[in-house]
Amino acid sequence: MTEDFRDKGFATRAVRAGHLRTAENEQSEPIFPTSSFVFDSAEQAAARFSGEEKGNIYSRFTNPTVRTFEQRLAALEGGESCVATASGMSAILATFMGLCAAGDHIVSSRSIFGTTRVLFDKYLTKFGLQTDYVPLTDLAAWERAIKLNTKALFLETPSNPLNEIADLTALSALAKQHGCLLIVDNCFCTPALQLPLNFGTDIIIHSATKYIDGQGRCVGGAVVGDAQLVGEEVYGFLRTAGPTMSAFNAWTFLKGLETLDLRMNAHSAAALEIATWLDQHPKVSKVFYAGLPSHPQHALAAKQQSAFGGIIAFEIAGGRESAWKVVNATQWISITANLGDTKSTITHPATTTHGRLTPEDRAEAGISDGLLRLSVGLESVVDIQADLQRGLDLL
Repeated sequence: MTEDFRDKGFATRAVRAGHLRTAENEQSEPIFPTSSFVFDSAEQAAARFSGEEKGNIYSRFTNPTVRTFEQRLAALEGGESCVATASGMSAILATFMGLCAAGDHIVSSRSIFGTTRVLFDKYLTKFGLQTDYVPLTDLAAWERAIKLNTKALFLETPSNPLNEIADLTALSALAKQHGCLLIVDNCFCTPALQLPLNFGTDIIIHSATKYIDGQGRCVGGAVVGDAQLVGEEVYGFLRTAGPTMSAFNAWTFLKGLETLDLRMNAHSAAALEIATWLDQHPKVSKVFYAGLPSHPQHALAAKQQSAFGGIIAFEIAGGRESAWKVVNATQWISITANLGDTKSTITHPATTTHGRLTPEDRAEAGISDGLLRLSVGLESVVDIQADLQRGLDLL
């Protein structure tokens, strides 16, 4: 099978794209658990290593199962190239190490995953990269922060965990005006709900661990973009430094992509129902979900996304003590910092995902001690509400 399926619908690409059947004529994509590949001759080995001939060399940077996943995800996002990595964080690392040099500057949204901020502030600074942070939705602040040496603008939309929405068209125009790259983490929506490249984004980053897997089985990441920036520069870093996705994990993510469209729409429908319920609950002071008409970027989210995703943040009075009561009273919602699972999960961001930030940085990012993040799974909505109600009844 040689068709690339790029002219087919999303659901068809999610099931079919990237798979080149072997001589065994398998129906499901095969796993290639091998460290290296055999050459027909010394001449072929030399041609492969020099790049004159395309083909498998060594699974650190060429593996057929990983390549199938890369081609399928690129087809879903509308990108020319994809590089799969060992984790979402290694996807971010590979992007900035592959594209930046000492002395470059990054402007980042302050509403990003806590570990990403630690990467920027503690580790990338050692290589001469400086990062400044701005409010995600303040376009004027983004423009003021750009310097002559700014290499990239980086953001998550929707943001983690407050569901803020960036105006991708406006940020793309700003980036192009100043000769910067626009890099967007599309983890919360996936290409099933949002296609950032269609709004002028240059590079998309994924934690495949989340919705792409969808069942909490494997850790992985991906970078999607054009053939030069991603296919050469980011790939070159992966080939040399080796934050490589395993063949087994790539196969698992391929299976996740097959049901991505169905799952993301189911997550979104359930989350909207639960967010509406929480928004009317007397024990909940605020709900952060872009699907609610009261959300300040509701109209923008409806323009950029086909649905609003499965992540809800909500705030309750009483700070950490009250938040922990709600978490601890749940009987079966999983208390874990992962998200995007078929199983609903709940976490307290201030002491988990954003716990390594200073209190000042958390406050700046809107992460209060009374904030909880709920990743809505595929269980019955009534059952999810009932499990949350146990803790809310204690307040």
